[in-house]
Amino acid sequence: MSFSSFTKNELSRIPIKNKCCAKAELAAIVRMNGIIQINGKNRMSLKFATENAAIARRIFSLLKAMYNTDVDVMVRRNKQLKKNNNYLIVVRNTRSTKKILEDIGLIRTNGDDYFQVDYKIPQDIINKRCCKRSFIRGAFLGGGSISNPEKTYHLEFVTTNEEHGKELSDLINSFGLSSKIVLRKENFVIYLKEGEQIVDLLNIMGAHLALLKLEDIRVLKDVRNNINRIVNCETANLSKTIDASLRQIENIEYIDRIIGLEKLPKNLSDLAYLRLEHRDASLKELGAMLNPPVGKSGVNHRFRRIEEIVDNLKKERGS
Repeated sequence: MSFSSFTKNELSRIPIKNKCCAKAELAAIVRMNGIIQINGKNRMSLKFATENAAIARRIFSLLKAMYNTDVDVMVRRNKQLKKNNNYLIVVRNTRSTKKILEDIGLIRTNGDDYFQVDYKIPQDIINKRCCKRSFIRGAFLGGGSISNPEKTYHLEFVTTNEEHGKELSDLINSFGLSSKIVLRKENFVIYLKEGEQIVDLLNIMGAHLALLKLEDIRVLKDVRNNINRIVNCETANLSKTIDASLRQIENIEYIDRIIGLEKLPKNLSDLAYLRLEHRDASLKELGAMLNPPVGKSGVNHRFRRIEEIVDNLKKERGS
């Protein structure tokens, strides 16, 4: 099961506690997923199609709880791709359909035969904080998705209406988030890409199990990234130490060939012999071996003096 399906299944199991929130959730699902079908002059029906059985049950439960009307549920086998079941939920009664659509503010009737579709989010449906959360939850169930957080952080809602998309984005952002909207293949996509904001939105919708699962993944990814950074840093430091050690040994061997290490001042010759004996030692370790011990900066200063001697010898020899 994908992380998106896991999240939607959890949201679909949230108890329907009051009618105002049920109405807000249904209003969002209809706008994202509903199909108004006109059958002749005076007949209309409302349809929903989904491959998720939990969402199909949710829509059925909302319709029955709110309107107690006849609702048909049909299951069809998808012959393409993964051959998942397609669930079709249909309200065939014209009066019930009009009642639902008018209640959620999707249509405004002009007389008996004509109506106007309005995708705006009615303010009276989302005037309470709990109803705002329910509307966002319904929008996600009807047209949302979330990527596998192990790969990337991305949550989105897809709607065909620009005005509805902007209002949905504003509603999400009223909770202190920063969703953005983009046009993709004639659809309007409202999206979040930051892990922390996606966690907040899951909490707003009530997907607490999905939230905990995502947080676990985020923690593991952060630990993994920190370990990689530390390893890369240690590797870089080790490479620098090795390069420096090789350069120091090369300088010491050059002096030994040209004038002999015994010609060096005692503090430099002592360090030179130590470096030849302990080629993998760090500057700090070499300093601790000297008598008396010398700090890292002191050892580094002595190696710079050795390098200056090498430069002078090469100039004198013209090499």
